[in-house]
Amino acid sequence: MTKQNAAPVRLYVNGAILGYKRGLRNQYNHTSLIKIKGLDSKEDAQFYLGKKVAYITKVSTAGGKNGSKFRVNWGKVCRAHGSNGVVKCKFARDLPPQSIGGRVRVMLYPSHL
Repeated sequence: MTKQNAAPVRLYVNGAILGYKRGLRNQYNHTSLIKIKGLDSKEDAQFYLGKKVAYITKVSTAGGKNGSKFRVNWGKVCRAHGSNGVVKCKFARDLPPQSIGGRVRVMLYPSHL
């Protein structure tokens, strides 16, 4: 039997883009720092290692793939950054500077459980 009026299952957790990996004088654009909502420790960040991250933007024209109005830059969670639930992510294409402060979706797949 199937449930009637079942709420849709959300397969992602929201995250915020904090900026790029950096030192005091150098900035490394190939790695982005993401703060995942509800994640507060380095130990809990282990669950998210290898998970996919999606940065979604709107397309100015309707000429996206398959007539879509959105474009997605996919990335992957590489490792933890510090001890407060921030993770380092690498994307297929480096995130643009205007993405800082924006939102990403941290997908709950692939699962390692």
